[in-house]
Amino acid sequence: METHAGHPRRWTILGVLVFSLLAVVLDNTILNVAMKTIADPTHGLGATQSELEWAINSYTLVFAGLLFTFGVIGDRTGRKRMLFIGMALFGLASLASAYSQDPTQLILARAAMGIGGAAIMPATLAIISNVFPPAERGKAIGIWAGGVGLAVAIGPITGGLLIERFWWGSVFLVNVPIVIISMFLIGFVVPESRDPKPSKLDPVGVLLSIIGLVAVVYGIIRGGELATVTDPEVYVPALAGIAVLALFAWWERRIDHPVFDVRNFGNVRFSSAIGMMGMVFFAMMGGMFFLTFYLQIVLGFSPVQAGALMIPFAAAQLIFAPLSQRVNQRFGAKLASGVSMAVITLVLASYALLDQDTPVLLIEVIFFIQGAAMANIMPPATTAIMESLPREKAGVGSAMSNTVRQVAGALGVAVLGSVLSSSYRGEIAPHLTSLPEAVRHAAGESLMATDAVAKALGARGQGLMEPAYDAFIHGMHITALVSAVIALAGVAVVFRWMPGKPAPVQEAETREPAVV
Repeated sequence: METHAGHPRRWTILGVLVFSLLAVVLDNTILNVAMKTIADPTHGLGATQSELEWAINSYTLVFAGLLFTFGVIGDRTGRKRMLFIGMALFGLASLASAYSQDPTQLILARAAMGIGGAAIMPATLAIISNVFPPAERGKAIGIWAGGVGLAVAIGPITGGLLIERFWWGSVFLVNVPIVIISMFLIGFVVPESRDPKPSKLDPVGVLLSIIGLVAVVYGIIRGGELATVTDPEVYVPALAGIAVLALFAWWERRIDHPVFDVRNFGNVRFSSAIGMMGMVFFAMMGGMFFLTFYLQIVLGFSPVQAGALMIPFAAAQLIFAPLSQRVNQRFGAKLASGVSMAVITLVLASYALLDQDTPVLLIEVIFFIQGAAMANIMPPATTAIMESLPREKAGVGSAMSNTVRQVAGALGVAVLGSVLSSSYRGEIAPHLTSLPEAVRHAAGESLMATDAVAKALGARGQGLMEPAYDAFIHGMHITALVSAVIALAGVAVVFRWMPGKPAPVQEAETREPAVV
């Protein structure tokens, strides 16, 4: 039973929730390290760059499309129950991913994992908001974000070790023991909670959102594959998807129980925080997509080494995320988030300076700064979103913020992945003229494809790799600058609309109703 003082076991409950979330976050960070191996035709599935993008986006699009609905179902039927069911689905889908026989099976299994993840994520934040009093909620969310940072730290190293010692599917199989332990702890520790006035379900809205987003993303990724936007295979699905999303927006405004309540965007604190979060994830997810191939193919690091290189990013999050609420309270959300977004913009722009000779120490410093900046964006933004809505609507607020974040990340991977693919193809094409026409197009799709062709050709193919590295680095530079521009737009959003530091009197006034 919830009280104003909070649940007596709230810190133990928080620990269980953070551990449960490890599986979801761990999966995405492990996948980043595993992408090169999955693309390998001998040791993996021979996935193309577009198939790798779909392996990421099939998860995130289903995840985003169902977050709100599962948040509402959790509010209605019980958040503990929803969390328990989500963990079971996630574990079963992880097994299916581990034993996929081709890229299509992996994409479908990843989509099934998205269903489980969509049940897990909103339930964790909703339970936190219900077991913690307002005075401690910010600290709890900061620890929750620190737990995400811990998973970011564990993921790449774990993934690298698994890939080097076992087969690629082991990176998904590792989720299973986490799921089993989490289900046991959830059953005995986490209390049940519900929304006394839950929203109605909106299956039409869910269907329209998923169809529209998948069509748009398909068009974008297909455009990167073909290096053109004038082909009907590119613009027809993209335009159809935009039309469906327009219909989705009309439908959401028409009904009184929308799957994605746009009326909340009338709250400046909510809309500015969620807008900033969307922009940073668009830029970050798209930008991080190329780092795996830069570290493992261009610089030649093994999966374990590439995973170890990500430790400064994760360590910075672990160090600074728990402290971010103090920064937010001292300087205000506008200054704290705005400066952090500006740092993210500079970090993304700095990727345009990386090449084959960049010192590893410099890369590590960049990763650390990036992690510290992210740590000072996520907790204040998440807290602002959650506190701008009534406490009993915690599941809805969590779902909306995560929906925007996941959709933005999926679009970032699709758009910036296509920018990278188009740029790479344009640069490498002159060096592939000696290849048979049947393999020329495939070899030019990505650095992994060129690498596979070069290995198949033996000694004759070695001459392709140096221009391939140059072409990839050129594409990476362009992609980094595009992502930096998106992040810069996020800086503008923060300084224009994010509320500043409230006066002490206002703070007292806003706190009083929460504890009465």
